Amino acid sequence: MKKLAAAALAGLLALTLAACGGTAGGASGDQTVILYTVDGLEDWYAQRIEEFKAKTGITVQAVTAGSGEVASRVEKEKANTQADILITLPPFIQRAASQGLLAATAPSGADQVPAGQKDGQGRYFAIMNNYLSFIRNPQVSPRTWDDLLAPAFKGKLQYSTPGEAGDGTAVLLQLQHVLGEQGALEYLTKLEANNVGPSSSTGKLQPKVAKAEILVANGDVQMNLASIEKSGGFEVFFPADSHGKRSTFALPYYAGLVTNAPHAENAKKFLDFLLSPEVQGKAVDAFGAPARTDVTPSGPRADKVKAALDGVEIWQPDWDAVLAKLDADLAAYKKAVGR
Repeated sequence: MKKLAAAALAGLLALTLAACGGTAGGASGDQTVILYTVDGLEDWYAQRIEEFKAKTGITVQAVTAGSGEVASRVEKEKANTQADILITLPPFIQRAASQGLLAATAPSGADQVPAGQKDGQGRYFAIMNNYLSFIRNPQVSPRTWDDLLAPAFKGKLQYSTPGEAGDGTAVLLQLQHVLGEQGALEYLTKLEANNVGPSSSTGKLQPKVAKAEILVANGDVQMNLASIEKSGGFEVFFPADSHGKRSTFALPYYAGLVTNAPHAENAKKFLDFLLSPEVQGKAVDAFGAPARTDVTPSGPRADKVKAALDGVEIWQPDWDAVLAKLDADLAAYKKAVGR
């Protein structure tokens, strides 16, 4: 998941599908939904958008960027709202809600999403589960966090930037979980000797690892397994701590209705669609896991997700607590790495 000028965001991805009947219901009468979304699900969105168009006649236009970027654009456009739906990773969805950028809604099927993966005020809810991971080029085999500090990885390791990318923020949180807050900062200070530099997009690191431009990067299970199936070139792994324990946590794709959405009624229909049992069952097509507890994934891709997470402890962050101290944590991180 994953810095692009704000003016260029609209051109990143526009999956615009012609209307073919059906009713609109948007505030402007347009048969349109404008979706601002974190990267990583482009192929999956393309298929779902076609299905939604065929079912309703409503066009969906998707604008894709890093998780912090799309949330930031919604904030910048607050006085002239352009987006109808925001889909991004935590803690950016929680921050958007706290800023009043998301409106309460009650999509059909939200009652089947666990309480820990939706907002108690109805402002956002998970549509697909995902997990923090790391990737490595097959020519190397680091297994622990300490392995990544080796001189052999100097200029050959990169992770997306905390505060800009959801997956990058997740790296900071994972290290806090493993090493404690001060230990995480000390570790990242050491790791900076090997780090290529900032990156606002996690997805852009995958081809660099596949081509051996770098050898190790952070990622997430859904995006990484989808890329491996398409073109290969790297492996998923979870760095172990000093006791050999590997761990990770869920990074759900969260969706919310934007406050003052121009096409609110159409947007609500798309949210209903994304949470329908039929679409939830297709989360596995993207190597994701359904957000609904009453939908069970199956098939070869579901088996690959299960295998990737085998033996890995999954813990649950308190996202409200994460958000409350996020600015302080990011300031401490920047100071530690000299940015």
